[in-house]
Amino acid sequence: MTEHELRIPKLGVTMEEGQITEWLCSDGDIVEAGQPVYTIATDKSETEIESPAAGRITVIGEVEKDYKVGTLVATVASP
Repeated sequence: MTEHELRIPKLGVTMEEGQITEWLCSDGDIVEAGQPVYTIATDKSETEIESPAAGRITVIGEVEKDYKVGTLVATVASP
């Protein structure tokens, strides 16, 4: 089994943190590669973040909480 990490991405040169505004799936759901799984808000925009792989998602990050770029917010376990 392979575990893929979803971290808060750096969406701009000056971005230091972002806030998860919504999970588009639930903890334990099966997701597909490229499927949007959460939205993140920065001071300039709101962006959907996609799953890097197909598998079962484990949600770690919380909605309406600020996270520094690079913080682990979910994993996707692929068989």
